Amino acid sequence: MRRGNERVDQKKEEHKKKHDGDGHEGHSHMSGKGKNKIMIIRLTVGAVLAAIGIIFPLSGWWEVVLFSIAYLVIGGNIVLQAIKNILRGQVFDEYFLMSVATIGAFAIQQYPEGVAVMLFYQVGELFQSIAINRSRKSISALLDIRPDYANLKIGNETKRVTPEEVNIGDHIVVKPGEKVPLDGVVIDGSSAVDTSALTGESMPREVEVKSEVLGGFINKNGVLTVEVTKLFGESTVSKILELVENASSKKAPTEKFISKFARYYTPVVVIVALLLAVVPPLVLSGATFSDWIYRALVFLVISCPCALVVSIPLGFFGGIGAASKTGILVKGSNYLEALNNVKYVVFDKTGTLTKGAFKVTGINPAGELSKDELLEYAAFAELHSTHPIAESIRVAYGKEIREDQLEGYNEISGHGIQVKVQGKEVLAGNIKLMNKYSISFETPNEAGTVIHVAIEKKYAGYIVISDEIKDDSAKAIRSLKELGIKKIVMLTGDAKAVGDSVGQQLGIDEVHAELLPQHKVEEIEKLMQSKSPKEKIIFVGDGINDTPVLARADVGIAMGGLGSDAAIEAADIVIMTDEPSKISTAIRIAKRTRRIVWQNIIFALSVKAIFLLLGAFGFATMWEAVFSDVGVTVIAVLNAMRILRMSTSR
Repeated sequence: MRRGNERVDQKKEEHKKKHDGDGHEGHSHMSGKGKNKIMIIRLTVGAVLAAIGIIFPLSGWWEVVLFSIAYLVIGGNIVLQAIKNILRGQVFDEYFLMSVATIGAFAIQQYPEGVAVMLFYQVGELFQSIAINRSRKSISALLDIRPDYANLKIGNETKRVTPEEVNIGDHIVVKPGEKVPLDGVVIDGSSAVDTSALTGESMPREVEVKSEVLGGFINKNGVLTVEVTKLFGESTVSKILELVENASSKKAPTEKFISKFARYYTPVVVIVALLLAVVPPLVLSGATFSDWIYRALVFLVISCPCALVVSIPLGFFGGIGAASKTGILVKGSNYLEALNNVKYVVFDKTGTLTKGAFKVTGINPAGELSKDELLEYAAFAELHSTHPIAESIRVAYGKEIREDQLEGYNEISGHGIQVKVQGKEVLAGNIKLMNKYSISFETPNEAGTVIHVAIEKKYAGYIVISDEIKDDSAKAIRSLKELGIKKIVMLTGDAKAVGDSVGQQLGIDEVHAELLPQHKVEEIEKLMQSKSPKEKIIFVGDGINDTPVLARADVGIAMGGLGSDAAIEAADIVIMTDEPSKISTAIRIAKRTRRIVWQNIIFALSVKAIFLLLGAFGFATMWEAVFSDVGVTVIAVLNAMRILRMSTSR
């Protein structure tokens, strides 16, 4: 037994190491914070060194050395990254642009400018890093649903082994409170099982002989003997772990705007600078190479988009700040940007569109009893039951239940309760209980869990317990359609009748019910294939079972108030208020953010174009250009801050 436990711990440790390695995705949250602290220290030290060089003017090699040290402290990693990218064949990116422009400043002995430009860029990157520093711990959180062991039945004894040691056809015993370790069929016993880790549904499911159970279910009360039908590697819980591991690698990352901008801007600027250095001396009489090379370097330095590299991240940072003020946590500007192209929104049901808390939603007497009387008999019958259904009936009754009025309490496993209330025999349970005692009734067509009640063997009516739709779910769907969303889909592990009922009430375009996590991923994959490359898909969920889909969708949104830790960590955006209507708020913030960012881009490039022309013809010195650039940066930053003041109500 001890050896088995050691193997389980080893498996967990291997699994954890696999996903917490040296790669960017595996870095811990503390590691990310540590990197930001180091960056802040570097920028501070570099800025102080540069300030010393400016305040106390040095000359000769001392000036070169001081500013070179400041430059390397602040931007050495950028130059190194540019070199690495060039070796990989990725030449024209923002690293190359920043390196060429700042080294060009050093080449023409404008050392403070070279350091200042790199400092601007790194400050912008720091804002970006702070905004996106939310490492994903979804894999380690998912280890909670991974079964630690299986009770293998050998003859009349049981032996605790790792799930990997169990073969198809073996019999395992699952005790109350234990996780079902592997998929199989119940051959002995009956119980209620918690399926929420897989299906997201909080209502326990009754299982008995011949019922199928899946790895990851939690046994609530009875002892079950299960015949294994799948090896652990093929079991449902193992598939979920595998899905999450693979989902992130399939997910196409939204490219940073500055990277896309640099891809086109950088080669144009570099080519123009080269032409400026070479062509005039060849075609203009009296022009010298030294003069035009100097102008080309000034042109290159002026071309460095300081205003853009600061105002663009700040614009997105402002958008992220505006979102956080409304209870929406966006884990990176790339996800905020991606919201602009969302055309498909896919919802989980329980805990996302519904409250995930069950309550009595219908009381339907069949005879002479009133609704209050029917509820009273049901509440008395359910006095001793620990089932969530019983709890919801007692809450709905809301009065004291005197135990001395009960006698002969008998809980019939998988059926319901038989008890005498004030001398009258009361039966409260499911259809099987009514059939067991040959009580005739008409099957109701209701979405939810139905508890039938019979008094003295005569049908008295039924009570409906169901999950309530959130107050603003209908508003959320309506707002999304107003924003031009093409299709709204709901995926749920709940019964088809329940899913269809919720979908119809909310006006959802498409509903897929009775799904396990792998089926939800399959539905997302189908949508991925049908959409155009630029269109994005949002998935909104709240449970561990939603984690694979959250990781796979273009933008994963989790409900943060009641959602599981795994879902919150796997998501790109977290709605802390649990209100689905916040999705449309986030999209509106994203659209306004993009609009303001583009205002900054156009304004900055217009001013930049003017000074590039003046610099190319020798009418503007570099410091005049720097001064204008700083002015543009200040205006762009102030414009970006307007995002924080935006109104999100409509």
